[in-house]
Amino acid sequence: MSEEPPRPRPASRGELNIQFGVLPEPTTLFARRADRFAARAEGNDLAPYLQFMADIARAQAALLPSLPPLTRVQTDLAARAAEHGMPPIDRAGLMDDPVLADTINRFLTEVAAISMPDQASAALHRIRTDPVLIRMYLANALEDAAAADAVAEHVLLSAALQLHAVRLAARLPADLLHPVGTGVCPSCGGAPVASVLVDRPGAHNARYCVCATCATQWNAVRVTCVLCGSTEGIAYHHIEGHDNGITAETCDACHGYVKLLSQAEHPELDPVADDVASLGLDLMLQDAGWRRGAVNPFLTGY
Repeated sequence: MSEEPPRPRPASRGELNIQFGVLPEPTTLFARRADRFAARAEGNDLAPYLQFMADIARAQAALLPSLPPLTRVQTDLAARAAEHGMPPIDRAGLMDDPVLADTINRFLTEVAAISMPDQASAALHRIRTDPVLIRMYLANALEDAAAADAVAEHVLLSAALQLHAVRLAARLPADLLHPVGTGVCPSCGGAPVASVLVDRPGAHNARYCVCATCATQWNAVRVTCVLCGSTEGIAYHHIEGHDNGITAETCDACHGYVKLLSQAEHPELDPVADDVASLGLDLMLQDAGWRRGAVNPFLTGY
């Protein structure tokens, strides 16, 4: 394991006039993610699983044009949520969202045609024939939690939830997004899957956390723990010999870590796909006693 010293702190968001919240683009997000999963499968020890996840992302992308219309979150409701330090998307309220229920059913039908591990196939059969199970595992997915004996169910329901949440977030008024807490998505209240260094006009190498559920990005100060907010004892680690733009930011205060992906240097990186594909970095850090603080429904159990 190679450790780097903390990177110099850049100018603040106000000094650079960096946009705080960046909404997802559903029409390109899932297709690009599918391509990235497939690319990372080549020569990877996790190749079968990464290819399965590529097929899951392709199913997400294929369903987009045919999904029912959404009810946009009203601007006044988003503004009121911002005033009270709350995200405009109510995750608890999604449990009874009929469009999400329809999306789940369509997604489960779509993925039934793809090749998948036996465990996933059995899980798919169980939840397709039992609406009670769907509701139970959806509740877990909304809380970024999964039962140890239901990992496959969690993967499938989380993928369907992502599809719905990304569409919802894409329709939010971006200018009304405000910080709602350390490591908390300003759109849906979810946890980050990773943080990325972007290459955008006026925001080169600015850091954004990426929501594991709705893919909203929100600006976060660098050399600051996105889990607890500490600025002390921050360090960066990578696997020696792997110059792939992926490091892990560790924090001595909470002893957690979240991966940091440099899209400025490696624009092909995808927070979800490359997080899964770089599992070796997780195993190395966890062997050293660090706690994974990010959430990735496709890496449940690590």
